[in-house]
Amino acid sequence: MRFSVTKVCGGGGKARAGVLHIGSSSIGIETPALLLSTRKGLPSFVSCDLLASLPLPDSLLLHVCPTHFIGAPPLKTISNIGGLHRMLGLPDHILVAAAGDSIESLPSSEATNKFGASFDTPSGRRLVKPSDYMELVSCMKPNLWASLADEVPAWATDKRNKVSVDRTLRWLDACIALDPASGTNGFGFIVGGSCIEQRRLCANEVSKRNVSGFWIGGFGLGENIEERCSLLNAVTDCLPPEKPRLVSRLGLPENYCYYMFLTLEYLLCLPEEVLEGVAAGIDLFDSTYIYQLTMGGFALVFPIDMAEGETQNGLLNNDGGDSTKINLRATTYRKDTSRLVDSCSCFTCQNHTRAYLNHLLNVHEMLAQILLEIHNTHHYLRFFRSIREAIKVGEFDLFRQQFVKKRRAHIAAAVLQA
Repeated sequence: MRFSVTKVCGGGGKARAGVLHIGSSSIGIETPALLLSTRKGLPSFVSCDLLASLPLPDSLLLHVCPTHFIGAPPLKTISNIGGLHRMLGLPDHILVAAAGDSIESLPSSEATNKFGASFDTPSGRRLVKPSDYMELVSCMKPNLWASLADEVPAWATDKRNKVSVDRTLRWLDACIALDPASGTNGFGFIVGGSCIEQRRLCANEVSKRNVSGFWIGGFGLGENIEERCSLLNAVTDCLPPEKPRLVSRLGLPENYCYYMFLTLEYLLCLPEEVLEGVAAGIDLFDSTYIYQLTMGGFALVFPIDMAEGETQNGLLNNDGGDSTKINLRATTYRKDTSRLVDSCSCFTCQNHTRAYLNHLLNVHEMLAQILLEIHNTHHYLRFFRSIREAIKVGEFDLFRQQFVKKRRAHIAAAVLQA
């Protein structure tokens, strides 16, 4: 793996653009970039043939969860096929493996012990040791992998935070020792809960290891948005600039215990949090935001270039959405024959209307989720492309200010209109 920073914001800012090269491929992935979340290796409602319709090369980064593959199919079968690339039919995609996700493989700090981390998996709760984890990684043959970690919630005691950091560093050393490439394709996991001192300690220690990048985890476990910003900045200040930084589970609600039961009106606005992460110097983002939007029947409609004041259909609405998304289950869209977003070139916007999607959702047709995930993924990847362009021309701070300002102005107008 090769990573180079091509542009850093001036004026003391930490936002940066870069290029990520994997293996011998001539295709470079520009950062900041998004890792698409998957279940068993593919996005929940997008098949291999539909993946090709998403923007390239932005859509080549996929986050795969090794714990999804515990039990079935057998690891020997995956290895004999030649790894996940061949099994999934995705030879050109970049697979990034990390234990745990925010859909069906949540970490459990209570069940974790000194031997390994505990996860919910499709075959029940399992304790995963570093040796078990690296066996999964070895059979799956991903391009990049993150080390095993002991993630703790924000309310963990100082003693538990210290134990979490000690275990994570010990497991990182074990993973590197078990890796044939000695960690050259591995990301070191950074934890520490809501304790800034432990976060800095973990970041400094991981930086001393032979890793190719840094996976900043432990978010979405009870901390609030103000804590996330200070924790992110504290960590990135300790990391070497020549290696990529990835943050996971950014944007989950503060009470993550109720995450799967909350309606999306209560989810934090992830686009704003992404901008905060970019401002802190983050290069890669892993999130299940698109999946949660799709399952809730929401479509992203926010203007991609806020500085130009681009407008979309029906920005002001009282359907449970906001200036970021619209709720297509609402009756207001039953006879709406417009596209989701006029300027969007995705398959969904070019071929279908809001009324049709409203119908599919209300009769519980799976095609609704397929079309929504295509659009939401396409729109969100365009958002990341706009962020990169703003950094390249030195206007990221203006881009972020305009985005936040116009969204808040919209919400205020919607409240007055209600």
